Amino acid sequence: MSIFSFLFGSGNATNANVEVLSPEDFKQRIAKGKVQLIDVRTPGEFRMGHIKKAKNINYFSTSFAEDCTKLDNTKPIYLYCKSGGRSRQASRKLAKLGFEEIFDLQGGYMNWR
Repeated sequence: MSIFSFLFGSGNATNANVEVLSPEDFKQRIAKGKVQLIDVRTPGEFRMGHIKKAKNINYFSTSFAEDCTKLDNTKPIYLYCKSGGRSRQASRKLAKLGFEEIFDLQGGYMNWR
């Protein structure tokens, strides 16, 4: 995949791999054990508060795609941002990278607290 198609979309990925979860469902699923929990907000936002055990991978970083390739695309991934917009965009990019089970927190961190 070229960096151009990654950044701007190739039109090949669908949202079939992405499921938006309510805060209650999200909490239940991440509480079940070791999961890939990713906060796609900026490092500054992350420092102001985040979900316990989340890893920060800044969606706006030029290394976002590279950082995500270090994750296991065969295992479920749980994403969130501030209000849901960035995690929705990140979900699409992760689907293009081959992630099969992507769970997005409805309403983001603002809805979590």
